[in-house]
Amino acid sequence: MSDERALTRRSLLVGLTGITGVALAGCLEDDGVSLDGNPQFEDGEVGDVDGDPRSAEEMTAAESVAEQDTHEGVTRVQSLGLEDHEFVLEDDYLGSTVQGTVENTDSSRIELAEVRVRVYNDAGDQIGRYLASTGDLAAETTWEFQVVILEDPADIADYDITVVGTPT
Repeated sequence: MSDERALTRRSLLVGLTGITGVALAGCLEDDGVSLDGNPQFEDGEVGDVDGDPRSAEEMTAAESVAEQDTHEGVTRVQSLGLEDHEFVLEDDYLGSTVQGTVENTDSSRIELAEVRVRVYNDAGDQIGRYLASTGDLAAETTWEFQVVILEDPADIADYDITVVGTPT
């Protein structure tokens, strides 16, 4: 066998191996889960925000309702979907928030649903992670969530978001 023919076979095998890997990766990512099993985040836009930082009293109230500790055992659940989400600057102690709707499209209830939001500054650095959660999300229903973000509105340039849960 000539070196040219061996090189052609080798090139073909390498090419097919690469195509197969890409095809399998596409199949594994169809459900919104990355190859390492972590949920996929989708981007959100903050836009031009003109808001003042919270006062000390407002920050204390916001800290009492803001969630930052994730729950154990949650994962990407096919039947949970983000219907919509947006950055909203509230006039009261809530200040910076991300609000939206999650839908449970399954015929079974979800024991726990959790929306996770990561916020970034102008340099693209993550400056915080916040969440909202609900228990016992009934089958074929929606949940309107509000994630309270403790960062100063002037420091927030972008966010990304995902929903995870625990099926019953």
